[in-house]
Amino acid sequence: MSAESAQAVCEYVVKQMVDNPDAVCVEASRYDGTLRLDVTVGEGDMGRVIGRRGRVAGAIRTVVRAAGYEEGTSIEVEFVD
Repeated sequence: MSAESAQAVCEYVVKQMVDNPDAVCVEASRYDGTLRLDVTVGEGDMGRVIGRRGRVAGAIRTVVRAAGYEEGTSIEVEFVD
């Protein structure tokens, strides 16, 4: 699975959780061998994506990192408000 696949996995998972999936945007950037995914969602959906005590966000990060693991790519997922 490639880094682009990890981005697609992130986008798919987040879109399944929010009320307005059309507002979800996942932007990728690379620096020093790390892929950074900046996730933005529609108004009112950020709490749903972050979850109580950040547990949902942590789970999303774990799944996306696993998607990029085979390629050896380090992945960071940031939720942008």
